[in-house]
Amino acid sequence: MSGGFEPGAPGDAGRPEPARPGPEPVGSAPPALLRLGAEEMARLITPARAADALAAVLLGGLDPETCPGRTAVAVPGGELLLMPAASGAYAGVKIAGVAPGNPARGLPRITGSYLLLDGPTLRPLALLDGAALTTLRTPAVSALALRHLAPSGRPLRLVLFGSGPQAYGHLEAVLGVRELSDLVVVARDPARAARLVAHADALGVPARTGLPGDVAGADLVLCCTTAREPLFDGRLVSPDAVVVAVGSHEPDARETDTALVRRAAVYVESRAAALREAGDLLVPEAEGAIGPGHISGTLADLVRGRIAVGGRAGCPQLFKSVGMAWEDLAVAVALFEAAGGASGET
Repeated sequence: MSGGFEPGAPGDAGRPEPARPGPEPVGSAPPALLRLGAEEMARLITPARAADALAAVLLGGLDPETCPGRTAVAVPGGELLLMPAASGAYAGVKIAGVAPGNPARGLPRITGSYLLLDGPTLRPLALLDGAALTTLRTPAVSALALRHLAPSGRPLRLVLFGSGPQAYGHLEAVLGVRELSDLVVVARDPARAARLVAHADALGVPARTGLPGDVAGADLVLCCTTAREPLFDGRLVSPDAVVVAVGSHEPDARETDTALVRRAAVYVESRAAALREAGDLLVPEAEGAIGPGHISGTLADLVRGRIAVGGRAGCPQLFKSVGMAWEDLAVAVALFEAAGGASGET
């Protein structure tokens, strides 16, 4: 918005009206901004479809190692995150807030918006609910990893840590890629855990609440929490189990312990991002339990077939996700195009 008085405003009397700019050249008007809210986004694509979009980007040659890192700024209410990315016909940026005090106020812990841009011109195309995008993107990343790491051919027992939006999203994502025999929910809040159990039952998955020690019988362990300390004893995890940890992106916070990381084959979205932000790996490294070369591979390695399906035999498979801007962009584009949008590129 320009400064100064508008024509006809108090104080303008007797002054000549300023010259108005001429019309813009034909074709220069910005496109109408598409707005996508949480409910519409949930209807447009599933986590499985979002996982397809992520795989397509990786198969198309995108290198996550070269993507911009996340900028985090501490503010009185918590943390502001800035996540820009660009690829091909599109660019975009997510501005997210992490407000630990919000749940006590009855508000979401994660807030924010995503602005999708036309790649060549950087004109805004769409504004998406940033929290809903994260709730879709993160399970999609996990689902893509599980396609390549989780056992197939038999129903699997899932132990799920957490009872918030990511827990619900991950349950849907797993059901899109594998059949479940049963679910054990481990969460701090008994009432929320019971609601997730009822939700799973309604989806046809036998479920109950449980304790951290239930990981001993799990085929899959999903960690979708705000924990800063390990959730369970990693020595209990079966050698043929898969563990996915998505809850933290801070160097001093982790959901898995050193015992699990030492014995597991570890996969990440990007080595560079993990070695900046993944406390699950950085804490054991600081303890001297593992070295910087402990990472077995990346999501791109899995998708492009550079690692055998099922990962390394004889040990648990651990996928540690911190969340990256290229993933937000890929899923935002899939949502935009599913809504009928198109970039300005010809």
